[in-house]
Amino acid sequence: MRKAMLVVFLPALALAADVSGDWNAHLERFGDTFGFSRVALKSEGNKITGTLNELKLEGTLEGDHLQLTLTRPNGKEWGKLDARLQGDELIGTANTQQGESMMWKARRAPTANTTPKTHVFEPTTFHRQFSGSIPPALHINPGDTIKTTTVDAGGTDAKGTRRSMGGNPETGPFYVDGAMPGDTLAIRFHRIRLSRDSAGSGDRIVPSAVEPWYFRDAKFDEKFSSEWKLDREAGVAMLAKPTERMKNFKVKMQPMLGCVGVAPPANQAYRSGWLGSWGGNMDYSGLREGVTVYLPVYQEGALLFVGDGHALEGDGELNGDALETSMDVEFTVDLIRGKSTGGPRFENDEYLMASGIGGSLQDALQMATTELAQWLERDYKLSANESNVVLGTSIRYDIAEVVDPQVHIVAKVSKSVLAPLK
Repeated sequence: MRKAMLVVFLPALALAADVSGDWNAHLERFGDTFGFSRVALKSEGNKITGTLNELKLEGTLEGDHLQLTLTRPNGKEWGKLDARLQGDELIGTANTQQGESMMWKARRAPTANTTPKTHVFEPTTFHRQFSGSIPPALHINPGDTIKTTTVDAGGTDAKGTRRSMGGNPETGPFYVDGAMPGDTLAIRFHRIRLSRDSAGSGDRIVPSAVEPWYFRDAKFDEKFSSEWKLDREAGVAMLAKPTERMKNFKVKMQPMLGCVGVAPPANQAYRSGWLGSWGGNMDYSGLREGVTVYLPVYQEGALLFVGDGHALEGDGELNGDALETSMDVEFTVDLIRGKSTGGPRFENDEYLMASGIGGSLQDALQMATTELAQWLERDYKLSANESNVVLGTSIRYDIAEVVDPQVHIVAKVSKSVLAPLK
């Protein structure tokens, strides 16, 4: 006897979309875009958890409808997100506990390329401001290397051709895929090499660097030439048209970049002669081959600029212009996710170096010292007492810049001093 079989057809259950991973998000209000951040989400069925900077996220995804509650570290609710999943985008609104409502958009963060590439980039356009509104010249992935060139501060290239107006025209910007506010760019310079045999500099100290009476009474010769010949083979520079007393004057060259910067915060834009927490026209003589520059990311993609090559610069750039010339540069860009510095930092084989950029020497010194103390406390796990003792016995200061709109001081400590602390 054949047994009857009961077959029950159940309705298919809709599978919840998987939104796990990193998303690049921002807010929009009154036509303005702001609040860029990385959102990390994790799906467990319809339950969604995650983080947005210091905020914790919890909620659900029903079909394409995402609802999240955002909670502060103290346990108080920040607000709610309500969005629809559209392909690789989330689009909806953010509503705060204070009654504010804003449009919220996010898209999946690009997958990092595991195979670093080397890009040879020949610039055709140069920019005289640091701004997030400038279209990227090139997209790169973290770990990629760029080989490129810069013009001098007046806009002249390696062949002596004027390519731009003056004022530190910059090469770039380079968009680093995956870089978001709260991250740090690490730019390691492998090559900073002279690309021609001439340079120009200022021929007098700027008035702000000396007592007023000195500049008033100095007998400057208007016919004095501060054009330089660069002997790349010997590594020295000499005046191209020296006076009798200066005919044997030679200086050892130390090629460096005056400008390395990213797009400033929010919608700010600064002329390329300016400097700040985003870097910019830092004019630090220690920015040479072998140094790694750390810059906080303020805008999506970071938007990295380089320029303003110097064959040599004394501390402070006292003449207003160092030995300005064009450069061939090569650097690798890495991304430190989820950690941000308070301003520019530098590292080479010998030193850890932190910038202070302010309206006075005192302000700049305080900022540089604070940044270096925090660096030691975070990376070396030192207490405030411990870091203060290290700095009190071993700190050194460089006067990087005193003639531009902001003063730049660099505080540094030798790695040999820090070695026993690891």
